[in-house]
Amino acid sequence: MIMIQNVTTLLTMLFLISTIQAQTFTGIWKTIDDTDNVEKSHVEIVERDGKLYGTVIKLLEGATATHCADCEGDLKGAPITGMQILYDLQKDGKAYDDGEILDPASGKTYSCKLELEDANTLKVRGYIGYSWLGRTQYWYRVQ
Repeated sequence: MIMIQNVTTLLTMLFLISTIQAQTFTGIWKTIDDTDNVEKSHVEIVERDGKLYGTVIKLLEGATATHCADCEGDLKGAPITGMQILYDLQKDGKAYDDGEILDPASGKTYSCKLELEDANTLKVRGYIGYSWLGRTQYWYRVQ
């Protein structure tokens, strides 16, 4: 009887820990292009000093470019794999905001806001000036 209670307690704790971990913004996310609905890459989002940053760690078959041809400065012609595309996103209630996102396809940088739709769906909003002047993509948790 005690062994069954211990196993039940252990399973409950493991479930709760996995649920809590799944509610975070950090992890690896599969990007889906909002213009053609094609899977493009995997982006790893990490937290440093209370801010979120994201780096492309893998290009998928749907990626149309491997280098950032239209980027400016040091990023011009740089490989997209290994490129940081999310910068300085700060916690704002249940979201992260006030950061930037780089679109390697166009080489342009936009203001960015991240919100979790659920544990495995990330709403990524890139915009210029006002958040209603922008685009939204949905990224899906890989791990």
